[in-house]
Amino acid sequence: MKFLKFLLVGLFFGIVLVKSEAVSWYRIFEMFKFQSFHMYGIIGSAIGLGILFIWLIKKFKVKSIEGNEIHLPPKNKGFARYILGGTIFGFGWALAGACPGPMYILLGTGVFSMLLVIAAAVLGTFVYGLLKNRLPH
Repeated sequence: MKFLKFLLVGLFFGIVLVKSEAVSWYRIFEMFKFQSFHMYGIIGSAIGLGILFIWLIKKFKVKSIEGNEIHLPPKNKGFARYILGGTIFGFGWALAGACPGPMYILLGTGVFSMLLVIAAAVLGTFVYGLLKNRLPH
C-alpha cells in the first residue's frame, strides 16, 4: 500500500503523455525534423513549470512529505559533459522514438517492440555501471 501513491502518479503521468501525444513516434519524428511545434511546446511548458516550481521551493522553503526541508545542490560547473550526454540521449531518443519514461508507457499501450528498446536501455545502464569509475566525471 505504501507504493500506491507512486503507482497512481505514474498512471496519471502515462495518461497525460498518451493524451498529449508526447509518446507518439510521429510527433517525435516531426520534432526532430523541425516540422511541428507540438513537442517543443510540451517540452517548453515543462521547462517553464520546472523553473517556477524550483523558484517556489526555494522561496517558501517547502518541505518534503517526510517533513524534511528540500535541499537543492548547486549546479555542476562542467558544461561539455551536458552537451555530450544530451547529444547521446538525443540520438537514442531519435533512433528509438522514445525517451526512458515513454518507453514503459508505450509498452503499456501495446507497442511490444519497446521490449527491445527497454532491454537495450537496461544493458546500457549496466555497462555504464561497469565503466563509471573509468569515465571522466
